[in-house]
Amino acid sequence: MEAMEHETSRFVVRDVGVNVRHAGAGERVLFLHGAADVLEWLPFFDLLAPQCELLAPDHPGFGDSDDPPWIHHVADLAMFYLDFLEDMNWPGVHLVGHALGGWLAAEIAIRNATRLRSLTLIAPEGIRLKGVPRGDVFIWSPEERATNLFWDPAHARRMIERPMLEGQSDRILRNRYAATKFLWQPRGFSPDLEKWLHRVKLPVSILWGDSDRVVPGAYARRWLERIPQARLEMIERCGHLPHVERPQECARAVLSLVAAGGASRP
Repeated sequence: MEAMEHETSRFVVRDVGVNVRHAGAGERVLFLHGAADVLEWLPFFDLLAPQCELLAPDHPGFGDSDDPPWIHHVADLAMFYLDFLEDMNWPGVHLVGHALGGWLAAEIAIRNATRLRSLTLIAPEGIRLKGVPRGDVFIWSPEERATNLFWDPAHARRMIERPMLEGQSDRILRNRYAATKFLWQPRGFSPDLEKWLHRVKLPVSILWGDSDRVVPGAYARRWLERIPQARLEMIERCGHLPHVERPQECARAVLSLVAAGGASRP
């Protein structure tokens, strides 16, 4: 599939510049990335954009967005995005988040979901199950990380062998610093999030690779138990990056929620 034409814009909220890739038209879908930011326009986005308006921001501190000193943790990021949605005057947003972005999406939804229409959580971070160890991306070598992210070894090889573009090493280092700030302590979860997930009263789709070595499938079932209107889809032959490894299945799940989202936004 040939990559769809997309634009990159800079939005400023509370004096923080946020880099946003976007394409398409229709129902608005906001994609919140994981710990590595959106390094490139993904085939997953190409599957969504023909049927909706897709926006993929770099979180503050990641990619080409500003890094304000007053954003310290994921709860701060959630409040920032609530300001972002309010300043943009965006009602009826379908929120999609992967890993760190899924945790962030849940933190947004438990605080104020009035501007949200649906929620898709792709292997989210954010909660902890005692006795169910998770993969520790901070101690893996680049080769181990690539191998453990995917079910299909071909995807891991492509990640390992992909040539580094000019300036990309600086961007990756910046992303790792930001990811460490948000995920290091406590490691990848909030002690308070799980007890408030009952407040998420939106249609929710939870997507999880059945071979996820980073956040095991037992976590998927806990999210399903805690969110009232959630539906779980375990994706076969898939690791921690379903939207990369199985983009068609992920796009179909997102678009199903979008289609069921009710009347068009104002």
